[in-house]
Amino acid sequence: MILQPDENKKREGLAPLFLRYARLLLRGFGWFVVGFVVLILLLRWINPPFTPYVSSENRRLGQMRQDWVALQDINPHLRRAVLAAEDANFCEHWGFDLTALRAAFEGGGARGGSTITQQTVKNMFLWHGRSYLRKGLEAAITPAVEILWPKHRILELYLNIAEFDEGVFGTQAAASWYFGTDAANLTLAQSSALAAVLPNPKDRSAIRPGPRLQARGRSIAGGAQTLAADGRAACVDG
Repeated sequence: MILQPDENKKREGLAPLFLRYARLLLRGFGWFVVGFVVLILLLRWINPPFTPYVSSENRRLGQMRQDWVALQDINPHLRRAVLAAEDANFCEHWGFDLTALRAAFEGGGARGGSTITQQTVKNMFLWHGRSYLRKGLEAAITPAVEILWPKHRILELYLNIAEFDEGVFGTQAAASWYFGTDAANLTLAQSSALAAVLPNPKDRSAIRPGPRLQARGRSIAGGAQTLAADGRAACVDG
């Protein structure tokens, strides 16, 4: 097919237009990435006023409970119990626990392989539910969080935004809701009961546990004591 001169000119004119839009898109994406990295860096020191999931639950329920506390005001029993329940190698990995991922894969997905860092990224920036897009974004953001936040800050944020009952977010609100006390005063048994409801707080209760949840709580208590003894919780014990 022989193109007429006018058609040749049109095609030649489309090439620079396409390149111009491609550059604009790349520049816009670059600025978005820079802005997101700055946001992550600021959250190292600033507590977020909301997260997407907390906001959506607040709209759905009409209310929610959340009281921010510093990590040093959360009892070490609870810090270790959450590590024992969710991520025993938290202080040692770089955001991904390959051993846990391998165990999850070999178990056919019956158990999760997400680290506390990954869960913090999901709760802080993304949405709940299974999708390849969310997991891809989570995998991309997790290394940046590990680089820009110290371990104690990652756990501090996680313990303030994790859901422990419907509309109950963070360990301070959970301690008050379930036990009528502060997060600083939780016993090992209470801490293990709270950690046992993770990561399915809507289907589990820290004060009305069934036999399986009670057994899980006892296992978590033992794991928390082990982490204290072998030093694997050292990065969040100070």
